[in-house]
Amino acid sequence: MKMDIKKSGSQFDALFDNAAIGIIVVEAKGFIILANQFSLKQFGYDEGELLGQKIEILIPPRYKTTHIQHREHYHGHSAHSRPMGLGMDLFGIKKDGTEFPVEVSLSPYQTEKGQFSMAFISDISVRKKSEIELLQLNADLEQKVEERTLSLSLALEKEKDLNELKSRFVSMASHEFRTPLSTILSSAYLMSKYTVTEDQPKREKHIQRIISSVDMLNETLNDFLSVGKIEEGRIQVRFSDVNVQDLVNDLLNEMHPLLKKDQEVIYHHQGDASFYLDFSLFKHILMNLLSNAIKFSSENTTIQVRTGIEANNLHVSVKDTGVGISKMDQEHLFERFFRGGNVSNIQGTGLGLHIVAKYAELMNGSIECNSGLEKGTEFIVNFKPINQE
Repeated sequence: MKMDIKKSGSQFDALFDNAAIGIIVVEAKGFIILANQFSLKQFGYDEGELLGQKIEILIPPRYKTTHIQHREHYHGHSAHSRPMGLGMDLFGIKKDGTEFPVEVSLSPYQTEKGQFSMAFISDISVRKKSEIELLQLNADLEQKVEERTLSLSLALEKEKDLNELKSRFVSMASHEFRTPLSTILSSAYLMSKYTVTEDQPKREKHIQRIISSVDMLNETLNDFLSVGKIEEGRIQVRFSDVNVQDLVNDLLNEMHPLLKKDQEVIYHHQGDASFYLDFSLFKHILMNLLSNAIKFSSENTTIQVRTGIEANNLHVSVKDTGVGISKMDQEHLFERFFRGGNVSNIQGTGLGLHIVAKYAELMNGSIECNSGLEKGTEFIVNFKPINQE
């Protein structure tokens, strides 16, 4: 069922058969009457196999019904030269069932034998692949931009926190350093006045005041340095088997001179003696909790320290009968620079418990507080086991 269109001469034959694009001619009812060599290669057919077949043989089954409706409407009402399927993804199907993306332009013409349509078909697989790769590249770039933006935001936030820490240090230092520095200055001045042997007890009294003030300054500086390292992620945790019982006993001996008049510390341990910890960080936690218990308790009071290893977990408790902490203050107890409303007259940086909580976290531990105003305070630290490698 060939059309006389090829009778127009050898020029048409040359253009039709040698065109580097698929060309298929269809009559009004959708039967294929011409197909050039390029289109045969595109769809995998031999010479003559497409002639007399409906055009829908080249369209995936899921689109055939819709295509028939569009084709009938095109020939019946709106036949004119135009791209096919504007805004849609079009697909062709080869003889072997393989689908591939196509671009189609339609050009109708009329002869004495009726209306016909010429379809120019391009295989756009390479372009589609490039588009998909470009979309993936754009998605990857957008993800990288988001990640870097988030990273920059976190870095800026971290820098803001560090700047705040520096500002708070300057403000805190001007306040916290004033008292011990004044004590050191006055004691040093008074010591220079004691020149005879009989004044030795007075000199020793001021020497102790100087030592105490220097210790206070050193503690304040260490708190700020520790927080700075925590914020910058520079704390290195070195785990080893620590004899908890020996460590606590040694620490209690070290801190005995800090006890107030008639203060007493009672220590009890239960279970195995050793646990896998960072010796220095754990010692810092105990030292801070004990220092607070001593500082915030009055004379002639008892501080209870308990440690126990049970079911591979370490439990530590430091309990005093001091001023206590209100429920409201307990909500902010482990925040940086926070100090309870009832201890503002007692020197401190408000960093100690924040550091304790961070150090406990680094060793797979957690801390909680049980307290009430004028009912004393108990801090409980629980450590879960760390895999020993």
